[in-house]
Amino acid sequence: MSGAPTIDAAGNEFTPSASFAVDRTGERTISLVYIGDSIVAGVGDPRAQGWVGRVAGRTSSSEASIQHYNLGVAGETSGEVAERWQVEAPLRWKGASERRLVVSVGRNDIVVGLSLARHRLNLANILDEASSQGVSTFVVGPAPSGDPEIDPILAGFSEAQRDVCARRGVPFVDCFTPLAGHEQWEADVAASSDGSHPGQAGYGLIAWLVLHHGWSEWLQLG
Repeated sequence: MSGAPTIDAAGNEFTPSASFAVDRTGERTISLVYIGDSIVAGVGDPRAQGWVGRVAGRTSSSEASIQHYNLGVAGETSGEVAERWQVEAPLRWKGASERRLVVSVGRNDIVVGLSLARHRLNLANILDEASSQGVSTFVVGPAPSGDPEIDPILAGFSEAQRDVCARRGVPFVDCFTPLAGHEQWEADVAASSDGSHPGQAGYGLIAWLVLHHGWSEWLQLG
């Protein structure tokens, strides 16, 4: 970890994340763990790819061996993710020279009534604990749910995530702002069986946002 403890906007103390150094002296073996809720799991995609599968399919390099592990669980909150990643992710990182964690949470915290402050703290705890273990993190913010009662709150959660990440130097992809009011996204969600998950087009939009907002730079792939 680098630097002295700092106080964030919510009054919580944290230590900025350490810089992640890539060792290029030997073979690069990258293990990517994606953890979060049903949007990470790709629920609703008839091709069973979701955005994770699409990102994985477009992530390759001649200079590294890359493994992708999708650990999305429908209905999971940020608190549950904060507990689960420390149990499940290390099993996928064995033998890898680079341990990387992609986190995407938010919607279910609102459903269960979790406060914004607790949501911030749960995400901060994930990022800080990962940093203390030498794990590089990347956060994908929540996309609009299609629920007019949830989305205004979700917009605030997305901004809170942006702030938590910015203070720690962790890459953050805003999916809410560009997809709110996006015709193709809204049509895709409206056409789904539950009215809250996208299909092929919607997951493709999330994948595009991830791939074009710091993904390759984070992985340091040429």
